[in-house]
Amino acid sequence: MRIEAYLSYRGQCQEAFNFYKEIFGGKIQNIETYEDKEIDIPENYRTKWQHAELIGKNFTLLGYDAAPDTPLTDGTNMHLGVDMDTEGSAKFAFTELSKGGQVHTNFQKTSWGAYYGRCTDKYGINWMVNYKE
Repeated sequence: MRIEAYLSYRGQCQEAFNFYKEIFGGKIQNIETYEDKEIDIPENYRTKWQHAELIGKNFTLLGYDAAPDTPLTDGTNMHLGVDMDTEGSAKFAFTELSKGGQVHTNFQKTSWGAYYGRCTDKYGINWMVNYKE
């Protein structure tokens, strides 16, 4: 079984995916823009990403820039859970993801034995970062 997250942005998909690539690695591919699409969209939105994939060793993120008239509510309806391989990589990911965003639960050892932190990044996406020894 494989579960993929599909993330919606308001004109920031390229910026967000480059940000996530710096943290998690991977390769951005299968980029489609609105440029050649027969849809009613503002001219300055034509270069925005209608679809993109960030694919890494153990993850896939899909994303797009929602059309300006598409209703979006930043991050309130989902979290992305990330299980990291080391405590150090988990702490790094949490620190970077929370920069410019909001920390909801500090990254710390939990009662269930894992290291865990929860934050919303600067793009409005909720993250749960976890490392279990």
